[in-house]
Amino acid sequence: MFVATETNKPYQSLLTGNVKVVNVGLEGFVKDLRDCDIEVVHVDWSPPAGGDPEMAALLAKLGV
Repeated sequence: MFVATETNKPYQSLLTGNVKVVNVGLEGFVKDLRDCDIEVVHVDWSPPAGGDPEMAALLAKLGV
């Protein structure tokens, strides 16, 4: 069993290791991350139906 101590907290590896990012949707962040030498993968995504919930519901009923 792992027991976190003051000097060995589970999140410490996040703060000391290499950062790797999956960026979803906001392409502007990619350049900033790469400028900081952070490994980043960009996923080109936008909400279904341009974010319109009624249209998204209609498209979901159609299976689109």
